[in-house]
Amino acid sequence: MKTTESQNRLTIDAINKARQNIAGVVVTTPLQENFRLSKNLKAKILLKREDLQPVRSYKLRGAYHKIKTLFDQGKTDCGVVCASAGNHAQGVAFACHELKISGVIFMPVTTPKQKLEQVKMFGGEYVSLQLTGDTFDESKQAALEYSRQNHTMFIHPFDDPQIIEGQATLAMEILEQADTKIDYLFAPVGGGGLISGIVSVFSLLSPHTKIIGVEPKGAASMKAALEAGENVELPFIDKFVDGAAVQKVGDLPFEICKDYLSDSITADEGKVCDTILEMYNKDAVVLEPAGALSLSALEQYTVELEGKTAVCIISGSNNDITRMEEIKERAMLYKGIKHYFLVKFPQRPGSLKEFVLNVLGTHDDIAFFEYTKRNSRETALATVGIELANSSDFEGLKQRMQEQGYFEAYLNSSPQVLNLLI
Repeated sequence: MKTTESQNRLTIDAINKARQNIAGVVVTTPLQENFRLSKNLKAKILLKREDLQPVRSYKLRGAYHKIKTLFDQGKTDCGVVCASAGNHAQGVAFACHELKISGVIFMPVTTPKQKLEQVKMFGGEYVSLQLTGDTFDESKQAALEYSRQNHTMFIHPFDDPQIIEGQATLAMEILEQADTKIDYLFAPVGGGGLISGIVSVFSLLSPHTKIIGVEPKGAASMKAALEAGENVELPFIDKFVDGAAVQKVGDLPFEICKDYLSDSITADEGKVCDTILEMYNKDAVVLEPAGALSLSALEQYTVELEGKTAVCIISGSNNDITRMEEIKERAMLYKGIKHYFLVKFPQRPGSLKEFVLNVLGTHDDIAFFEYTKRNSRETALATVGIELANSSDFEGLKQRMQEQGYFEAYLNSSPQVLNLLI
């Protein structure tokens, strides 16, 4: 590893100390083969089940190690404060309750309700919540200001050596549990705490393993930084994959990853949704969007993985059931089986029936219809959502619509309009 002072702290000895710190609190999660994925990819696909941690994500590792270290040093008398999109908050809340330390947790106003309730449940009377801003980065600024004013210790979710050491304990477990050489390891990337912990361990103990960092397409801050050669901040991010949506990765994680990360790739948010549904329906595994990132990238490595062994870190299962309709919708849009159109209808009885008979295929279905009759016009526009049995039926549907004068506009290619519908 590089020899800067900050990175000298990321040693195997330090990571082993972190393991001692979290013993009895953090669970040693299973490393399980997923036979369905192994068969589909002609490889051995192992899942590191961090969704089975007490807080349902790996974030407990770093949070507990950091807070326990501060506690042992007598630095938590004024309490702790953190900012989080959800999973780090639960880890901090759990640690505060376990160590009986007061904590203030700043979270975005957009945080799913399920995560808010989990934080309250884990922290109990030791934790209070502050909902501030629309993104993690906005919440972080509020938390830092609170820390300065109240002299409380700020627990960073990723840009801190001890947080990284805690996350790195996961990598040590993987190497101990694997009964064969690991060729590839796919891990989610948000702020970079986990991936930098992983490469810190694997670069020393398993340097042949290729480490692939996976970010959401709409929040690829690590990829942007690596391409720029310096840590940069994205001006705008898609917040859908809330557990990994940060505008700028940590400076320390970037310094580690720029030399040791094998590849940085992105997964489309629609593909992430499709993976969530697939894992739930076929494997009975509940994943949140960030938790599904590593799996969502496997198809990009289909050729490379054949005959190889790969580990995917299942990083979290804190999914709000109220999001499932949106997840299903995004998955269908991604797969090309859900399409929205503006359709011109003649203002006379029976026009909808004619549309169904003459335009729709045998197995097509109208899933959305919004229309207002306007008596002063010969035709009126309707917004129509059509669900296809097969994505290959799309061109035929569009052609029939155009030939018979129904077609006005295709809305899937207009993200701003589509956001109003889903």
